[in-house]
Amino acid sequence: MKIGLLIYGSLDTLSGGYFYDRRLVEYLRAHGETVEIISLLWRNYPAHLSDNLHFRLPPGLDVLIEDELNHPSLLRANAGIHPYPLVSLVHHLRSSELHPAPLSWLYRQVERRYLRSVDAFIFNSQTTRLAVQNMIGKALQGPVAYPPTDRFGQALPAELVSARAQQPGPLRLVFLGNLIARKGLHTLLLALRACQADVRLDVIGSPSADPRYAQDMRDLASKGNLAGRVVFHGALDNLALAEKLRQAHVLAVPSSYEGFGIVYLEGMGFGLPAIGSSAGAAGEIISDGQTGCLVASGDALGLAERIKEFANNRGLLERQSLQALERYNRQPSWVETAASIHTFLSKLVAK
Repeated sequence: MKIGLLIYGSLDTLSGGYFYDRRLVEYLRAHGETVEIISLLWRNYPAHLSDNLHFRLPPGLDVLIEDELNHPSLLRANAGIHPYPLVSLVHHLRSSELHPAPLSWLYRQVERRYLRSVDAFIFNSQTTRLAVQNMIGKALQGPVAYPPTDRFGQALPAELVSARAQQPGPLRLVFLGNLIARKGLHTLLLALRACQADVRLDVIGSPSADPRYAQDMRDLASKGNLAGRVVFHGALDNLALAEKLRQAHVLAVPSSYEGFGIVYLEGMGFGLPAIGSSAGAAGEIISDGQTGCLVASGDALGLAERIKEFANNRGLLERQSLQALERYNRQPSWVETAASIHTFLSKLVAK
């Protein structure tokens, strides 16, 4: 097959969605398929809507996978009869995020029109599938193919996870994600400020997506009782990142919304209980009170209480760390999920 993958910007962009896209391209090419990357310039939403004035579907493909992030650019191109099947790869819907009411209305109208224009879907979670189904109100064709969580290799041994939980000293939290408001670092910092416990936080992630927000977070972390308790590392390569995850006790990314949340499972591979938001798909990964905890979006005081429980009860920390490790080991492998996508695309093209 000759497969197109349509994205914004570079396939090497640092985010969970682009990591998924890269791994899918690698799998398909390794199994004999030709994959062409079609890249549109990454700009703001109004500029993406203006892409409809000139962008058209590229010729010569057997199937085109469109990263759903590109939806505002594709309304006109997808209209009418398609020269080949169009498959939307949905990581999460923009309209599922928190926005001011007028923007939420706009995003929903544009996104609904786009989703109705494609022939099939690839979903990264059951939550994402349900969100799309509720939006367009019809049966959906396509697999739920969970993201790859194996970039660090084998999970940490259980005996090391137990020993780490019982070590004296501060509770070591790690935040992993791009420094953007949706990831909830501000909520985490406010929770840490309110938490009456010995806790340290490592912040790992690129500041380039929203430099102003990133600077605001640095400013917040430098004030009051947060001073000296928070370290910003920027983006790290896999080797350095793995070392930080091995040293940590708990992974905390209280996003306002996640379509899946690869990072929670990656942390669980290191025996890290995960703290996530009760909104979105985090609940597909995190069992509250077993493999971590779920808090309401923006609830800094509730988050502070959960962090305090981990800091003051190392038995609880050890128990949930081991359960997190078990949850990681139950997750379907990327080879299985990528194979399901490959099979689905082959059948779609053969129709």
